[in-house]
Amino acid sequence: MQTVFRLNADELDESFLASVRAAFPHREIEIAIAEVDETAHLQRSEANRQHLLRALADIEAGRNLVPAPAGVLE
Repeated sequence: MQTVFRLNADELDESFLASVRAAFPHREIEIAIAEVDETAHLQRSEANRQHLLRALADIEAGRNLVPAPAGVLE
């Protein structure tokens, strides 16, 4: 059996360990840690990759920008 947990490192606590123990009682397990690169994940799809490239081009050209709500960046 394989289970994937995806969480922020700040969320690692006793409840996480309890959930792992509950999922694999009395079994030897292997834990592998990998940092998640969201950009690489989003670029796996050609449509997503093209969307991201267009968005970056818009930012560089100052087009289609949405202003932040008042107070957010102040």
